[in-house]
Amino acid sequence: MYWYLPWAWTLSFWENIVTPVDHVAEPLGPDDVEWAAALHSQAFSQPWSGDEFAALLSQAGTFGYVVRRTGQARPVGVVLARLAADEAEILTIVVDKAARGKGFGRLLMDNVLQHLHAERAASLFLEVEETNLPALKLYRHLRFEEVGRRPAYYVGSDGQRQNALILKRTLGSR
Repeated sequence: MYWYLPWAWTLSFWENIVTPVDHVAEPLGPDDVEWAAALHSQAFSQPWSGDEFAALLSQAGTFGYVVRRTGQARPVGVVLARLAADEAEILTIVVDKAARGKGFGRLLMDNVLQHLHAERAASLFLEVEETNLPALKLYRHLRFEEVGRRPAYYVGSDGQRQNALILKRTLGSR
């Protein structure tokens, strides 16, 4: 089934069939980079600028998605990923503080997974702060497994350093 119905194995596909959708995920484009930077500044003590998002997005193999409520221009979430050979990594993912816990992060991840499935990627990596329990819950639900740790990798707004967990999801064989 993996190669025959690439959209059917994602969680949001089934949810969208039974629940009315008031939001949409779309590819991250040049018009979204300033919005992406604004969202990024909500979640990270060293946020990326719109120019940094644009520079990353222009690199070969880099792609992203935004999720926005239907009829609104401002995204409530953004993800940026990079694919090289058959391995991919999440560069960043963030959802607006007011919209967290509503499935937008999962929708962004589902779109990344669908994209990587179409590209026949073998694995996806990401790093997450070990104290970010909602994100860890999502990633574990999406079958990511811990494969490493980076001590004192993240610096919080209070100056405290937090460890990063390196997670991997195996996507399929070539």
